[in-house]
Amino acid sequence: VLVSVICSSPQNYPLYIRSVPTENELKFHYTVHTSLDVVDEKISAMGKALVDQRELYLGLLYPTEDYKVYGYVTNSKVKFVMVVDSSNTALRDNEIRSMFRKLHNSYTDIMCNPFYNPGDRIHSRAFDNMVNSMMMQVC
Repeated sequence: VLVSVICSSPQNYPLYIRSVPTENELKFHYTVHTSLDVVDEKISAMGKALVDQRELYLGLLYPTEDYKVYGYVTNSKVKFVMVVDSSNTALRDNEIRSMFRKLHNSYTDIMCNPFYNPGDRIHSRAFDNMVNSMMMQVC
């Protein structure tokens, strides 16, 4: 089960957050926000090598007892974080990578909208539908 998705600005404030189920939403927000520190650590550890790579998938950031947290960073330093239920063993690294590519492509579509101001919260029905379909596909 895909539990939570966040899109975060380069300054680490959330642009988009979606969690399923919603009863433990605060717990997932905490998990995602703490994982942004891990993303920053990985970016600084990779340094210039990350800038030279085309693939910005960071992989598994850290596992907890119940969840696995994955990360991805765009060229413009926008961060995507996904929290996935640990019991989902069918979800492989390639599927996670392709889900991040879909997120990145949808985010790029939003950025191409002349009415969207970069840095504003994302209020896009198309982006919502893509995230919802991704969450349903994983369930």
